[in-house]
Amino acid sequence: MAEKGVANYDVVELREDDQSEDLIDLNPYNTVPTLVDRELVVYDPRIIIEYIDERYPHPPLMPVDPVLRAQYRLAIFRMESDLYDLCEDLEGTPAVARKARARMTELLTTLAAEFAPKHYIGEEFSLLDCTLAPILWRLEHYQVSLPAKHGERLGQYAARLFARPAFEASLSAEEADMRPTLAAH
Repeated sequence: MAEKGVANYDVVELREDDQSEDLIDLNPYNTVPTLVDRELVVYDPRIIIEYIDERYPHPPLMPVDPVLRAQYRLAIFRMESDLYDLCEDLEGTPAVARKARARMTELLTTLAAEFAPKHYIGEEFSLLDCTLAPILWRLEHYQVSLPAKHGERLGQYAARLFARPAFEASLSAEEADMRPTLAAH
């Protein structure tokens, strides 16, 4: 929403242990994120981000070309399946977290190796970047480090994402506390 320049919206944060009767009434899965826009309720993260991109078309965050659009959707699916799914394990027991860190390092090293000398994953800033940014923001928190060459490349890319005013504006208090020195800039 911040990237799209949408000024009027409310974010209701729920902690893991919080129960919300309102959420249960809106979403049969009782999950977050859940988006409420007038009479519409959307509760799948991928559907939410695509809906926002279509509802607020400028600036576009998905390509117009259907082939490229499908490739972006697959890339987002892979990031969610491969990287996001590791986050719960990174909060697990030391042995589980160690294994998850190794897998996260492997996946991000492969991704960094594929980066061409361009500013973002695609030709322009897109939902791909929006999907990867939260993972990169949490690397230090999860104690994930990358080999120097690839870590530097991914670090430069991450710095560009984190410098975007919309990125900083979208951080929750808990997320800002994960990297207070960067969030203060």
